[in-house]
Amino acid sequence: MKTVQEWVDLYNSDEFKNRYLYQGDDLGARCSIGLTTIKLWSPVADAVTVNFYKDGEPTTRPYWTSPMRQGNQGVWEWNIHESLNGTYYDFTVTIDGVSQRTGDPYAKATGINGLRSMVLDLHDTNPADWGNDKPPIPESEQIIDEIHVKEFSWYPAGGWPADVRGKYKALTVDSTYINNDGIHPTGLAFLKQMGITHVQLMPIYDYGTVDETGDDNQFNWGYDPVNYNVPDGSYATDAHHGEVRIRELKEAIQAIHRQGLGVIMDVVYNHTWNLDNPLQKTVPYYFYRTWPDGNLSNGSGCGNDIASERPMVEKYLTDSVMYWAREYHIDGFRFDLMGLLTVDLMNRIRNKLDEKYGAGVKLVYGEPWSADKTAVGETIKLADKGNFADLSDHVGMFCDDTRDTIKGSAGDTRATGFVNGANGVEGKLLSCVTGWCHDGSAIHNPAQIINYVSAHDNQTLWDKLTSTTLDVDLRRRQYRLAAAIYMTCQGRLFMLSGESFCRTKGGHTNSHDAPIEINQLDWSKIIDEQDMVDYYRGLIALRKQLPGLYDKSPAAHTRIGNTWSQPGVVGYMVDNTDNNSSSPWEYLCIVYNRNQDSCNVELGDGDWEVLATSHDSWLWQNPQVVQGHYVVEPVNWVMLGQRHEESH
Repeated sequence: MKTVQEWVDLYNSDEFKNRYLYQGDDLGARCSIGLTTIKLWSPVADAVTVNFYKDGEPTTRPYWTSPMRQGNQGVWEWNIHESLNGTYYDFTVTIDGVSQRTGDPYAKATGINGLRSMVLDLHDTNPADWGNDKPPIPESEQIIDEIHVKEFSWYPAGGWPADVRGKYKALTVDSTYINNDGIHPTGLAFLKQMGITHVQLMPIYDYGTVDETGDDNQFNWGYDPVNYNVPDGSYATDAHHGEVRIRELKEAIQAIHRQGLGVIMDVVYNHTWNLDNPLQKTVPYYFYRTWPDGNLSNGSGCGNDIASERPMVEKYLTDSVMYWAREYHIDGFRFDLMGLLTVDLMNRIRNKLDEKYGAGVKLVYGEPWSADKTAVGETIKLADKGNFADLSDHVGMFCDDTRDTIKGSAGDTRATGFVNGANGVEGKLLSCVTGWCHDGSAIHNPAQIINYVSAHDNQTLWDKLTSTTLDVDLRRRQYRLAAAIYMTCQGRLFMLSGESFCRTKGGHTNSHDAPIEINQLDWSKIIDEQDMVDYYRGLIALRKQLPGLYDKSPAAHTRIGNTWSQPGVVGYMVDNTDNNSSSPWEYLCIVYNRNQDSCNVELGDGDWEVLATSHDSWLWQNPQVVQGHYVVEPVNWVMLGQRHEESH
């Protein structure tokens, strides 16, 4: 058997690259009436046999085996003039004299725990009226809520029937209420009521850390990919029949679309669960980065890094994104540890989506960082902050700078930001306001910035502020101020589901495999935190009326002017006009005051309407008019608006 370095030298040779680049889109299994074909890219294999099974259980034996034919560009082929729809299969691949059993890396359907692949006519998995399923009509602003299928629907008082809790099917239940009271909506109805426009689904592809035959109480976030193109079976009502998970996920997406919400898929193309998988078994070390000593690169912090710079890896990942967009009607993609992927890959994905669906129609954004250094050559540009200027204008990033400026470093529970007492961050806060856009910035437009203060990683916003602020009343005022700041910054808005009702995980900083009781959304907190829920809902409703804030053009930052600051206070003016005069307010004045003392703000000439403060985000519905000056209370903020007929 070759050494790791011998494999790497082979793959890096021009001969290999030129000879084995396969451009076809037909890898994997396909079937129709009267024909089944299976193709596998394994250019280093000596022989490949396909094995067929009656079911997807990992312990059963094949009822039939057949050798595959070696074709061009490293592709092995097999076909038969009959439909094997519903049949399961895997391969026996012989490389350097060693034979291994493996699933299909190009599988679109699998059996239990993704170990056995499945021949499936995907048309049979389409729900009724799937052909008419459409994404929501675009709104003026995108408000993204991050949910985990199981977390979202597990809480017993959330109103879901017991047999669908924690499942894709839970997302198809149109009306759920706390304790079925008919008053307090939960689930998708709650998100719609809040003004959310998109749900970001935490990993729904097949992952390895939950046993699909195990107890329903198992929990994991799912950042451990096994089969990139197959839904995970733990969220299906029946994981033993591979078609069920596909149909039920499509039904869930269809139901989300019916609520007028878009669906963003969290994709983890930077690593796999481990090397005991079809990618490694069919082309050893081709899909993974290694150091010169033969050790695996571990920039992901999860044991391995995907080599997205290699031609067939880049094609594999691009094809995967396009498949999810086409087959499952996914509206956008969130890339985990995008800083480990190449600029070329991200731009290729962006371009392919734009060509198929229109420029910027499918949302694409990710984390512009990695967990550690990765093994790539100096000429390879990674999609991190340092190379952000090389990325397409329609590729966005999570802005940890905004997050940390507002509430303190996510990596240090005791670190503070503007709202909870950090000194000297007022200038950074003004950069947050413009989405870090300015002349010469690597950020081309605010659409590239994802503003947030909480996500699945690290502490929730409530738990973070609990770590820095003991006084509960002060913490609540800081919480409201934090929400107001990121919701009045230019860019796209993102929040962790449950943030609007002060979600807590008991201080957990990494709950990826903590018990479901810690991770579940406690929907009953909506009642306890009704004032906070209404506050968030008002902020979102107001935001959607303000072109000065939701403008995504490259010139949006020029709307922000007359900025000023003093310790603990930041203020600025916003040009809120647009060609349609869609907002009643021509100018906005926004001031954040985190101090324990009031702050007096001098206003320009004319009448100013008080649109929102920490006390009430709905003041814009019946605003008080002020002139000359306004006093911002301690640990509070204000947005004032001046109507078009007033002079400025």
